Amino acid sequence: MTLQTGARLGPYEILSPLGAGGMGEVYRAKDTRLGRDVALKVLPEHMSSLPELRQRLEREAQTISQLSHPHICTLHDVGHQDGIDYLVMEYLEGETLADRLGKGPLPVEQALKFGIEIASALDVAHRNGIIHRDLKPGNVMLTKSGVKLLDFGLAKLQAAAAPGSPSVTSLPTAFQESQPLTTRGTVLGTFQYMAPEQLEGKEADARSDLFAFGCVLYEMVTGTKAFAGKSQASLIGSIMTFEPPAASTVRPMTPPALDRIIRGCLAKDPEERWHTAHDVMLQLQWIAEGGSQAGIPAPVAARRKNREKLAWGAAAVATLAAAALAVGFMRRAPAPARMLRFEIPTPPDVTAVDAPRISPDGKTLAFNATDTSGKNRIWIRPLNALAAQPLAGTDGTTRPFWSPDSRFLGFFAEGKLKKIDVSGGPPQKICDAPTGADGTWSSEGVILYDGTGADPIHRVSASGGTPTVAVKQDPSRKEATVGWPEFLPDGRHFLYMATGQKPEDTAYRVGVLDSTETQPLGPAQTLVTYAPPGYLLFARDRTLVAQPFDLKARKTKGEPSPLAEQIGTDAVGLARFSVSRDGVLAYRTGESGSRMLWVDRSGKEIGVEGDPGELRNPAISPSGDRLAFALVDPRAGNADIWIRDLARGVTSRFTFGAGDEIAPLWSSDGTRIVFSSDKDGNFDLFEKAGSGSGDEKPLVEDDVYKFATAWSRDGRYLVYSRQDPKSGWDVWVLPTFGDRKPIAVVQSAFADLNGSISPDGRYIVYQSNESGRVEIYVQSFPGPGGKWQVSAAGGSDSSWRSDGREVFYRAPDQKIMAVDIGNGPEFQAGIPRPLFPAQIQTGTARNKYVATADGQRFLLVAPMGRESMTPTTIVVNWFAELGK
Repeated sequence: MTLQTGARLGPYEILSPLGAGGMGEVYRAKDTRLGRDVALKVLPEHMSSLPELRQRLEREAQTISQLSHPHICTLHDVGHQDGIDYLVMEYLEGETLADRLGKGPLPVEQALKFGIEIASALDVAHRNGIIHRDLKPGNVMLTKSGVKLLDFGLAKLQAAAAPGSPSVTSLPTAFQESQPLTTRGTVLGTFQYMAPEQLEGKEADARSDLFAFGCVLYEMVTGTKAFAGKSQASLIGSIMTFEPPAASTVRPMTPPALDRIIRGCLAKDPEERWHTAHDVMLQLQWIAEGGSQAGIPAPVAARRKNREKLAWGAAAVATLAAAALAVGFMRRAPAPARMLRFEIPTPPDVTAVDAPRISPDGKTLAFNATDTSGKNRIWIRPLNALAAQPLAGTDGTTRPFWSPDSRFLGFFAEGKLKKIDVSGGPPQKICDAPTGADGTWSSEGVILYDGTGADPIHRVSASGGTPTVAVKQDPSRKEATVGWPEFLPDGRHFLYMATGQKPEDTAYRVGVLDSTETQPLGPAQTLVTYAPPGYLLFARDRTLVAQPFDLKARKTKGEPSPLAEQIGTDAVGLARFSVSRDGVLAYRTGESGSRMLWVDRSGKEIGVEGDPGELRNPAISPSGDRLAFALVDPRAGNADIWIRDLARGVTSRFTFGAGDEIAPLWSSDGTRIVFSSDKDGNFDLFEKAGSGSGDEKPLVEDDVYKFATAWSRDGRYLVYSRQDPKSGWDVWVLPTFGDRKPIAVVQSAFADLNGSISPDGRYIVYQSNESGRVEIYVQSFPGPGGKWQVSAAGGSDSSWRSDGREVFYRAPDQKIMAVDIGNGPEFQAGIPRPLFPAQIQTGTARNKYVATADGQRFLLVAPMGRESMTPTTIVVNWFAELGK
């Protein structure tokens, strides 16, 4: 609870906490003006900054204030103080219906009484154009004066249902909705009592409330829930396909006429339900009054006339009949699983979203997202919750992955592999993983994770330890990279993707722990994952498909079946989908590209450069009039270098190779471009005239991954990063004079890369994780000399201003930082200061921003923006339509 006893909000003094839920916290309070006890509901402080929840609270006030009924909780006041919004309602003595049902079913007479009162309250609400949308036993209070309907926090304002009744939206109010708080496809409410159309994300109306009312009425009479399931997916399937046993068969003394009312409420098709709460109320009154003799079974009627013997005989007959009906019901074949599809919208304050990761138990969605402040964090969204929330302690992460028990998320941040309990608590370090990108967690407590470039797939215990190599590229198969590991159910075998020199050589393979043996599965384009009851799911030409898979033989069989089209993918094999073990599929469609965004030193947007796409590695020419960048062809799947004339706005293709050409770098005189190409298997360095004429010529060729990062001002040295099999990433230079033999400038057991020589040629700046966190360092060049740490709390992607008086870098929280550099005989660095939070596309590609020569403008590789983001689609029982 956020408020202490004795605290005051306006004239209300807090006495004690009463409870809490997803929409607010409730306290017992004293109205010091009138001397009465009230219930005070507040939006929790940690949520007070979320506009959507504040609007829901205001909407609840607006909704309740227009309802005057003895069985609806009265709203006394609304207020706002110290950033806290609150409602003041009548204080009710009693217990919730949920608490009472925990003790067993209600007597039929009492269930009828409560049912009539609830239906009466709904009737008034519906006539005023208000839909509750979250009717359940927990929202019904039992008091001495009868029931009280609570919590209209999910109520939906609609046009008035009855002729002559004023629409709620037409009544005067200080709060006006500028846009709907929910959109088509948004699921709001509590699953156990939700109508099928709500689960499908369709519009709710009064008949949706009547479905929930039928669930509540059934539970009051029988003491059991109308729909149940061991998992969220099975619960949804039950609501969509299952018909609960008649109440009179579960509890034989139930009036058969009550079965008819409940069936009319629980019809799957809204058109087949009772159309108004008023009709239901009249039917219940008829049973409770004059129609009781016709509707109640003989034992009850006989008891009322003191015919004991007849009563017992009839009861025996009724029990036998109930048993027969129950056996008949159990013998019926269970209804086949029905596929349910609905959408979850992107949080309102998010500007970029990565792949959705559904938990193994199918209950919670996790995803990487960047908010409007530039923070990139993990967000989690239980499927039965109203909104997603960021997970504290996960700043600067990439691609979370679940533990098999759905308790933990693994992720990479600050050069480390970490895990975090989604129910709360700080992150825990598992191991150092300076280039970790994505992972998978087995039922045996083993984590496999991949990296960047030519990194192997590593193995480490989920409880911590030293990583070891699980699988690496096989030169005999001319494999360039290995990645995207996914464990199979036995916890020993795993799927992964091995990229070849050409796109057609890229293939899925099966590996096994403690062995170097692997087996092929077939051609690949994106990551692959196993999904019960026996399929491999992967994307092919942006269509998500399911292919039958023999788990024992670990071989595919048959042909793939399409599941969804236009699946979001990217150049490194990420496809934006995931699947749970109990049949819940999550995916996002649409373009997954980026845009190049100009900003000034304060982060203010100046304009967008060129067209959006899968953009990488922007590089501005020394004269500032041309831009080189890598662009992925979504059809061919490979990247090429393109050149844009910034003055004329004309873009032309620069490379035409069959493989990937990435990481362009202008020579210091602007006449040539160096880039990396994997056309011969490994990423080697090539050079080509900046005009595009002539052929490229090789500069550095060997059997490891490498990319150029900077030229010295005088053109004598080309700086590049090289991934050595033994030492990992190192900083090298290629002299353009003498024997032109490459020289290792920074070489250690740590990840040292992204070097850049200062304009005066005296120093080189680079990044390293030697401290356990990636930081920015400067050391004398070419050496020997001193070494200085420039960053203060982590950093990457460093560069010099053209006059050498500033170093720029990117902090872990995505802020662009600047450090003043002195011009004296000795190296001096100032205190790092943030310039602005950057909207930078998530992922592992380098060069996500570039500064102009004077350091006054920055070009960012930014996400597409909210206008291009699509919702996450959830499919329950995704396999139900296969083969139809």
